[in-house]
Amino acid sequence: MRVYLSVLKMRLNMGMQYRTAALAGVATQFFWGFIALMVFKAFYEHATNSPAISLKEITTYIWLQQAFLVFITMWFRDQELFDLITSGNIAYELCRPCELYGFWYAKLLAQRLSSAFLRCFPILIISFFLPKPYNMTMPPSFSAFVLFLSSLILGLLLLVAISMFLYISVFVTLSPMGSLLVFSVLGEFFAGLIIPVPLMPEWLQKIANVLPFRWTADFPFRVYSGHIPAQDAIIGIIIQFFYLFGLIWLGRTALNNVLKKVVVQGG
Repeated sequence: MRVYLSVLKMRLNMGMQYRTAALAGVATQFFWGFIALMVFKAFYEHATNSPAISLKEITTYIWLQQAFLVFITMWFRDQELFDLITSGNIAYELCRPCELYGFWYAKLLAQRLSSAFLRCFPILIISFFLPKPYNMTMPPSFSAFVLFLSSLILGLLLLVAISMFLYISVFVTLSPMGSLLVFSVLGEFFAGLIIPVPLMPEWLQKIANVLPFRWTADFPFRVYSGHIPAQDAIIGIIIQFFYLFGLIWLGRTALNNVLKKVVVQGG
């Protein structure tokens, strides 16, 4: 574990150096956040039926989505790992005196954490002081906030476990862009980043509830706003644990299997 913690700390320090890029990202996320809010505001003003989630909850949902974007998106990737796999330099990684899955997992986790630390606080602070109905609101209770933090951290760990399958698939396809597109489209849609899960048709909600993606974004954001009650949130956190351990076990097994078939040529 000390090896993986050292990798995590080193990558965190490296990621925290890109402050200018983070500020540019904050401005971009405010832009897209306002666009999404205006679209949903127009939808709610002209809706004939009462939606399953209120505009106030949607507003908080959008700002949390923008603040923790790198926690929840599949397109946030490590190009260095893609290059190692496709170029054959993966041979250097195999010489490391540690398990490759844990090493990559710690590296990917640190990248997301460092990027989120630089971006989330400006977005959260400013969004609280925006005029209604564009402002973010506080959670309904302290227990809801604690459950939100727990589910958000588990959601991050779960997303990194899912993203490991993206890199594992490149061993087979040798097409980083193809794998990235498939994972990004499926992951963002069923995580509720395009349409919040409560606004989906019932048959789509059933599919989203079975897949692990919604537990990385939709679930923690709705816990924060109180749309998911505390009792249901606790059950959801237990489900997150099961998904996390299951996907890590499957990922390690899959990576070990593809590594057995790796052939590196060159002189």
